[in-house]
Amino acid sequence: MTLSNRVPELGALELLLAVARHGSLGRAAAELGISQPAASARIKGVERQLGVPLLERSPRGSRPTAAGQLVIGWARQVVEAAEALDAGISALREDRDARLRVVASLTVAEYLMPGWLLALAAARPQTVVTLRTANSATVAERLLAGEADLGFVEGPRAPAGLTGTVVATDRLVVVVAPGHPWARRRTPVTGTELAATALVLREPGSGTREVLDRALADCGPRAGALLELDSSTALKAAAMAGAGPVCLSELAVADELATRRLVEVPLTGLDLRRPLRAVWPTGRRPAGPARDLLGFTKKT
Repeated sequence: MTLSNRVPELGALELLLAVARHGSLGRAAAELGISQPAASARIKGVERQLGVPLLERSPRGSRPTAAGQLVIGWARQVVEAAEALDAGISALREDRDARLRVVASLTVAEYLMPGWLLALAAARPQTVVTLRTANSATVAERLLAGEADLGFVEGPRAPAGLTGTVVATDRLVVVVAPGHPWARRRTPVTGTELAATALVLREPGSGTREVLDRALADCGPRAGALLELDSSTALKAAAMAGAGPVCLSELAVADELATRRLVEVPLTGLDLRRPLRAVWPTGRRPAGPARDLLGFTKKT
């Protein structure tokens, strides 16, 4: 259904109502911030559009004709409905700007996100933030399903359907318990040796697993995973318990390495650096608090 071409634009209806309130075209024009000639031309245009005179003009002012009274009554309903629509849209925008749904990979959520969220809270104290953690594949799924406003992933590229920007860099390390034979090695572990060793790994779909798999792709036959775990905490616990070598972010093991609860294994011939990205659906730039949070990531 389309509106008839006899329906005046909203601004003309607002002007007509202002004339009815003030009894003067000049005072109505002043209220709406337009010149009197422009207001007169707009009223005449509406009269031509409707095919009936709406105002009777005299030196004492302007008053509605009988037809004008009817149109003014209808116009008032239209303007009130438009004001209600505007108020509703404003409420939707305020609701959108009062909440932020973030989904982030574990490394980002645990070691970088707290500082960013503190900065956001200082700038937008009324914003309610929901932070969920997931591996990089699930981050992409939730963003594309509209279940999050901004995501953070690990890995060499943004997942399909998403656009992003690098907000930090990270390095994967291989760590073992102090009693493990590799803790006392004098020579670095090669890629071939690492590939042939059963490791404690993150689950498939995680950015950590993707970076390691890419780095070992040309290093010969791969041993099966000793264990597959879905959190940095679980990986560290397994390593400290002596389960075997573990590959995870150096951010995750900084304290354990400093206190010698874990030992970093020297490696050779492997590049385990990786970018950490903020991501969002392609074609839809972050807005409101999501845009602000993205800005804080670039200041660290």
